[in-house]
Amino acid sequence: MEKTFLMIKPDGVNRGLIGDVIARCERAGFRLVALKMVHPSREMVEKHYPSSDVWLIASGEKTLTFYREIKLDIKKHLGTNSAVEIGRIVKERIIDFISSGPVVVMVWEGVNTVEKVRQLVGSTFSIEAGSGTIRGDFACDSPDLSNVRHRSTRNVVHASGDHEEADNEIKLWFSEDEIYHFEKNE
Repeated sequence: MEKTFLMIKPDGVNRGLIGDVIARCERAGFRLVALKMVHPSREMVEKHYPSSDVWLIASGEKTLTFYREIKLDIKKHLGTNSAVEIGRIVKERIIDFISSGPVVVMVWEGVNTVEKVRQLVGSTFSIEAGSGTIRGDFACDSPDLSNVRHRSTRNVVHASGDHEEADNEIKLWFSEDEIYHFEKNE
């Protein structure tokens, strides 16, 4: 069975959405195999989010695109037009947010779990997330508001983006003995 990582971020925890998120994953047919609530340190969150140029550029490009769409001067707001530098700013904001309070981290198991959980979670920005997705139904923030306020977008959850990311995130947050292994016939 395939496993993936899912985190309920501080905004989801503070709003009492833990049960709703878990229920949606269970109704979708996934099996919960690990769960804990933690208040992560900045160092832990820094390890969670990549620092590779690929990740920084992708994050920066997403922000650049958004600024172009709403016709805001990104250089005026962030002091740079560089995707890598913007990616670093985005990562720092994410670290500030995720380390600001308790999160619930989970490992889910099932068939095509990485891709299906991503579909269940929805797009990063709630305005683009479809109705019926976790972010589409529960996230109340927008990228324009978060960028104007110089903070991370509050979007309730994080889900692994691919198999490699899922493996890395699971190993970062859980020891092997914290993950329950069901028998094949269960």
